[in-house]
Amino acid sequence: MPVIDLRSDTVTKPTSGMRQAMANAEVGDDVYGEDPTVNRLEAMAAELLGKEAGLFVPTGVMGNQLCLRLHTQPGDEVIIESSAHIIRYEGGSASSMSGVQLCCVPGTRGLLSPDVVETAIRRPDLHTPSTTLLCLEQTHNVGGGSVYPLETIHQLTDLARRHGLGLHLDGARLFNASAKTGVSVAKYACLFDTVSFCLSKGLGAPVGSMVVSDTARIQKLRRLRKIFGGGMRQVGILAAAGIYALEHHVSRLAEDHVNAKHLAQLLLAIPGLAVDVESVETNMVMFQVPQSSKSTEQLLEDCRKAGVLLNAVGARSFRVVTHLDVNREDMEAAGQIFARVFAGS
Repeated sequence: MPVIDLRSDTVTKPTSGMRQAMANAEVGDDVYGEDPTVNRLEAMAAELLGKEAGLFVPTGVMGNQLCLRLHTQPGDEVIIESSAHIIRYEGGSASSMSGVQLCCVPGTRGLLSPDVVETAIRRPDLHTPSTTLLCLEQTHNVGGGSVYPLETIHQLTDLARRHGLGLHLDGARLFNASAKTGVSVAKYACLFDTVSFCLSKGLGAPVGSMVVSDTARIQKLRRLRKIFGGGMRQVGILAAAGIYALEHHVSRLAEDHVNAKHLAQLLLAIPGLAVDVESVETNMVMFQVPQSSKSTEQLLEDCRKAGVLLNAVGARSFRVVTHLDVNREDMEAAGQIFARVFAGS
């Protein structure tokens, strides 16, 4: 029986069209700036987000960490939401690679408010670190794919500018936010100095992320990428997948959102499950099984044996993520499996 993999949108496999594009890619040495497919991808990403230049990097973690290094000096402090990807899922890179301190500010479903950020900004003082950077995440992973309203981003970035802070957007799923709101990715990106986004999540490429910014910053980031070990050679094969993703997979992201909402409604009908359907904005659904007698690990294993993979995000709390490798029929099948597994838990 085929397994329905809802652990993440990172599990997608290249489509046949994407594989063909990769096979046909013209390549060169990217460290010398001679890979034409990489150059095309970087120019395409910059144009889409309304920036001067782009940089292809192996991972979203590297993209974020390069930008932290660019904007800060060792001993500086970066304001970030307390459950952000940079603090929870990047292996302590901010401190180990850039020597910065993260000021973790609580948000609502991962989204910060201007008043709490203003309180966190340190005034000049010999005894304290200097606040130099504000990082936001769009959409917010731990927030369940929550989307920052554009007005809130304006308020936060205006506040940061008044205090002389740099601005970085972890836009791993920025295109999901755009698909949800109708706000262009360029309209979001224009408010930040640097923006990263993943090609390997909802867009379906096998690997890779982009960083976009002005030309001068990208030149500095290119050197930092080399320092961080991210210089790649004939990588146009991978860049071709990114180009294909941007050309063919952006418009279909709304399908993932519809599927996620439908699955949330199916979960809502299962006795013993708690799910907030209204909070499902993009391609993620969070739900809880608060009264189960089984451990989280047992429930995950029961689901795996029944044919669905998902991730736990806490004690008897779970996350499912829709993507281009699952469809409406898979949602129906997953809903039936969840009903069998959790009804008897």
